[in-house]
Amino acid sequence: MRYALLVLAAPQSSAASQGALRFARAALARGHTVSRVFFYGEGVHNATALAVPPQDEVDTVAQWRDFALANGIELVVCIAAALRRGLLDEGERERYERTAANLDPAFVLSGLGQLAEAALESDRVITFGG
Repeated sequence: MRYALLVLAAPQSSAASQGALRFARAALARGHTVSRVFFYGEGVHNATALAVPPQDEVDTVAQWRDFALANGIELVVCIAAALRRGLLDEGERERYERTAANLDPAFVLSGLGQLAEAALESDRVITFGG
C-alpha cells in the first residue's frame, strides 16, 4: 500500500507528529510505501531548524530529518502556512528581505498542489492532528 501523510500539529503541542513518524516507520517495516509527508497549519513547526528541545525530550525535527534522509521520503511544508508562521527557506528569506532562514534543509516549501498530488498517487492519506 502507498501512503501519504498529513501532519497538522506542532511537535511541542501534540503527540500527533510522533504518531505520524511511528506510523511511517511501521508502514515501511511492513513493506508499504510512504510517498510524501505534508505539513500544514501548525504542523509546519515540525520543519524549523531553530527549535531546541530540552535534553530530556525528543527532537522531533531531527527525527523527521533522519527518517526522510534514510528512506528517501519527501517532507513538504505548505508555503502559505509556513510564511504566515515565520518559517522561511533561503529563497523566501531573500524574497521578503528577512535577516534569516529557518527551514531545516530536509524539508521543502511548496503549495497545496503537492498534497493533492500525493492524494491522487496514494492509496490512503492519513491525517495526524487537527
